[in-house]
Amino acid sequence: MRRKPDTDLRRGWTTGACAAAAAKAACHVLWGHAPVREVEITLPKGERPVFAIAHVASGDGWVEVGITKDAGDDPDVTHGALIIARLTPGGSGLRFSAGSGVGVVTKPGLPVPVGAPAINPVPQQMIAKAVDEGCAAFERPNDLEVSVSIPGGEEIAKKTWNPRLGIKGGLSILGTTGIVRPFSCAAWIASIHRGIDVARADGLEHVAGCTGATSESVVQGLHGLPDHAMLDMGDFVGGLLKYLARHPVPRLTIGGGIGKLTKLAQGALDLHSGRSQVDFQNLADVCGKPELASANTALQASTIAGPALAEWVVKKAHSRVSAIVPDTAVDIVVIDRAGEILARV
Repeated sequence: MRRKPDTDLRRGWTTGACAAAAAKAACHVLWGHAPVREVEITLPKGERPVFAIAHVASGDGWVEVGITKDAGDDPDVTHGALIIARLTPGGSGLRFSAGSGVGVVTKPGLPVPVGAPAINPVPQQMIAKAVDEGCAAFERPNDLEVSVSIPGGEEIAKKTWNPRLGIKGGLSILGTTGIVRPFSCAAWIASIHRGIDVARADGLEHVAGCTGATSESVVQGLHGLPDHAMLDMGDFVGGLLKYLARHPVPRLTIGGGIGKLTKLAQGALDLHSGRSQVDFQNLADVCGKPELASANTALQASTIAGPALAEWVVKKAHSRVSAIVPDTAVDIVVIDRAGEILARV
C-alpha cells in the first residue's frame, strides 16, 4: 500500500509549543482573574496558532493551565498528553523547573546542563516569549517560576530515549519550530544525534547502532555495552553515520537483520522499505546464483545462497560504513529473525 504524501497528513504541535501556550494562558488567569478558553502564541518562524485550554487550577500563590497535546497525524508517544505550566510569582527574572512527569538531566552532552529540567533551549525561548507577551498584557514583570509538568510523563518516558540519555523522572520538553510534521524523520535522527553527544560526553569509546530490538539485544550482549551506548538507529543509518563522521568515536558496531543490512551493503543509507529495496539481480551476480534474481526477500536469498551471502553482506557493509567514518573502527553484525548471528566482520 502506498503511503500518503505528507501534504495529506495533519500536522500537530510540539510539547514546547504547548508548554509556551499554557504558560501564557496562566499569565491571563493569574492577573486577568477571568476564565480563559483559548490562547494564541507566536512560534519561532512567526506563525500564530491558537490552543484550547484543557485544565485550569490555582492554589496559594500559584496558578496553572494545561493544554492537551495534539501531534496531528504523527505517531508521537506524547499525543494526547496534558502539558501543564504552573506560574509562581516571586524572585528575580524567569526561572524554569521540572514538575511531575518532566525529567531532569543527569548526564552531560545534552543542550541543557546536568541538574537542569529537561526543557530544551528553543522551548525555553518559546516559553519566555509567551510569558513576556502575557506579562506585557497586564504590565507585570516576568519575575516568575515556570514549572512544567506532564501527568503520566514518567511512564510515557519509558517509550522514549530519555532513560538512555540520562534524563530521569519523565519526558523532555522538545521542539525547534513548535510544529510536529507527520512521520518526519527529523525527530528520530535528532534523537540519534543526542545519543551520540551523551555517549561522547560520558567518554564512551564504543557505541552501537542497530535496526531493531532483536539486533540490539544481540549486539549489546556480544559486547557488554551499557544502555546509553546503544543508539536506536532504526532505518536511519545515514543520519547516524553522517553525524559520527563529524563527531567520531573510536569504535562503532552496526547490527541488523539480513534484509536491512543487505540494503546497506548495496549502498542505501535509508533502510526503510518504502525508500530503498534489495537489488536481487545484484545478489545473483555477486553470488553467481541466477536463481537469486527471483527471490522475494533477502532472508529467502540467504537461504538459497547459504553463508556466502551473509559474508558478502557484512564485508560490503563494512567497506561502505568505513568509508563514511574513516576515523572509527567498524564492526558489522548480521542476524537472522531468531537473533542468530549469520556473519560478522
